[in-house]
Amino acid sequence: MNNKVNVKEKFIETASRLFQIKGYNATGLNEILIKSGAPKGSLYYHFPKGKEQLALESVKLAGQKIITKIINALDSIEDPIEAIKFNIENIAILIDNEKSTPDISISLIALETYITSEVLRNACNDIFTSLENIYAEKLINSGISKDKAYELGCVIAAMIEGGITLSLTKKSGDSLRILAKQIPNLINI
Repeated sequence: MNNKVNVKEKFIETASRLFQIKGYNATGLNEILIKSGAPKGSLYYHFPKGKEQLALESVKLAGQKIITKIINALDSIEDPIEAIKFNIENIAILIDNEKSTPDISISLIALETYITSEVLRNACNDIFTSLENIYAEKLINSGISKDKAYELGCVIAAMIEGGITLSLTKKSGDSLRILAKQIPNLINI
């Protein structure tokens, strides 16, 4: 039983990493099989609906890792402005120091699949909404009104996703650092 779980986890971890680096359409099931080292027959045993089902599980895994990282960063500093800046600066450091940056964004798979897969679009939407809510709750806890906090949560999440895209494209976390500097201007406590 434990071996079956390990094989399934290998598939999900491998697919998650490849989808974040190469995208959904550029990642084939054969590549996932080879990189995971799992037996070929076990893929459809664990994922009878194929690539979309595997992608759904990998998006959920990546989303949970991203959410956990953000919560940990925000919980480490009481002041919401400093906490959000800290989170953004940590992402910038990851981009500067890593050749690939798993578990910082699901934007690539979201952009690739929003028209072709309602299942994956919904999963990505749920994660993006969770990110917005995490920022909003941090702001609400500091005394910002609920309506304003949820608007700011959406703006902050969108800015960070855009900053990640710019930073990855430029191969430098500097776009995120500029964004972090602007957080105090955005949030008036």
